[in-house]
Amino acid sequence: MPKNLQNPTNRRNLSKGEESDQEAGFEILDDFERFHQKNEMFRRSQWDARVRSEKTDRFYSTHSQPLSNWRGTAGFKQQDYALRNAAWHISDVLTDVNAAEGRREGFTDVFTPQVDIAVQEVELGTPEQAAEMIKRAAKLFGAGSVGITALDERWQYETRFSDIEGVEKAPEISEALEHVIVVAIPMDYELMKTVPSALGSAATGLGYSHDATLLITLTQYIRGLGFQAIGSLNDTALSIPYAIKAGLGEFGRNGLLITKEFGPRVRLGKVFTNMPLAHDRPIQFGVRKFCEICKRCALTCPSKSISLDGPSATPLSQSNIKGARKWVVDVEKCFAFWGAQNSDCAVCIRACPYNKDYRHWWHRAARRLAGTRLRKLILSLDALMRYGVRAHPKHWWQRSKY
Repeated sequence: MPKNLQNPTNRRNLSKGEESDQEAGFEILDDFERFHQKNEMFRRSQWDARVRSEKTDRFYSTHSQPLSNWRGTAGFKQQDYALRNAAWHISDVLTDVNAAEGRREGFTDVFTPQVDIAVQEVELGTPEQAAEMIKRAAKLFGAGSVGITALDERWQYETRFSDIEGVEKAPEISEALEHVIVVAIPMDYELMKTVPSALGSAATGLGYSHDATLLITLTQYIRGLGFQAIGSLNDTALSIPYAIKAGLGEFGRNGLLITKEFGPRVRLGKVFTNMPLAHDRPIQFGVRKFCEICKRCALTCPSKSISLDGPSATPLSQSNIKGARKWVVDVEKCFAFWGAQNSDCAVCIRACPYNKDYRHWWHRAARRLAGTRLRKLILSLDALMRYGVRAHPKHWWQRSKY
């Protein structure tokens, strides 16, 4: 059962934040501490000598200059790196648009609004009607799924961290922006089958590029209606707790959000706004019980970063949040593998039995049965059908349909 937080610096908005903790499956402990972005793994790779290396520096540098050859294997050739880098390009451009001002928007800083808020607020009817309008717009702009929840300071970064300036900064989101619109962008299913590979990483880059475009567009739509809105990607706050509270999915053993529509194969984004909106509720469709028996992500993880044990309240490093009992991932080992192979990994996404193309009715039926006592049968059938097994990268390039 979740416990009340005792830290007085974290009490503001707790009544709103805790009201559905049990429904969301959160177990928040007395020693909970808000997270400092400086300790996030990608930020540490910029300043912490314990994790930064030539390999991690090369990992970043090859996103702008593709390697002509890497290990001589399919999936890591120049055409694969070029596709990955092209997929990331829009995200990179939007991230660096204000780099001269020390901002990396979407990763350490929120997206800077480009147009003023409309003088006249539009009458939108009830919060429920307004929420439906926002969801319709978000889907038009490219969201795979969208939910709405309340601002919860527990999930806001205590401090941000500037990669460019190398200093911590104050939060950018005001408590006046009390509503959080959470969007999920699906990553390409066929590309994800090829991970780990530079080719498969194109799915990640494309997800981020689509996500950034969606957030900026949706933010501007809300501002055009006369309300405040700020778009946020990986900056500012922890996305997964917000997504769970907004009803987009459940927390999985692999440390990721498991959605009903796309499994773990999503990128997340948030828009903070003062627009009056009805909130969604957390959902449960059997992920926790399934993850308890599955363990496939842990068994297939190349770096053995995912635990085979149950949820824990013990952080493995400063990059894990303190004071929450959940499945904990060794992100230091995970990122070291990224640097060693010179591309992000995502094997835990590829191998997950929830990673399916749910446009097919049989996958939707299997998902439903996975939430019942037949979960062991579904897991056995999934393995028998060899879902989650890596596809050879050449098969993607040679596909007759694209």
